[in-house]
Amino acid sequence: MRELDRGYRSVLTKREREVFELLVQDKTTKEIAAQLFISEKTVRNHISNTMQKLGVKGRSQAVIELIRMGELTI
Repeated sequence: MRELDRGYRSVLTKREREVFELLVQDKTTKEIAAQLFISEKTVRNHISNTMQKLGVKGRSQAVIELIRMGELTI
């Protein structure tokens, strides 16, 4: 059963999740952009938007918070 089927609503959009899943795999902004066929600026925007949603100041803090919330696994 998918998370959404159980009424669970993720804090992340599908694309933000894709970006952070690649980020925790130690991919660079450039590598993430190439893999997702988007610009590096768009990758940075997704990261920035997520950090703003979570109220954190850096990528690593965002990753830690997403793991704590169960949004990401490593």
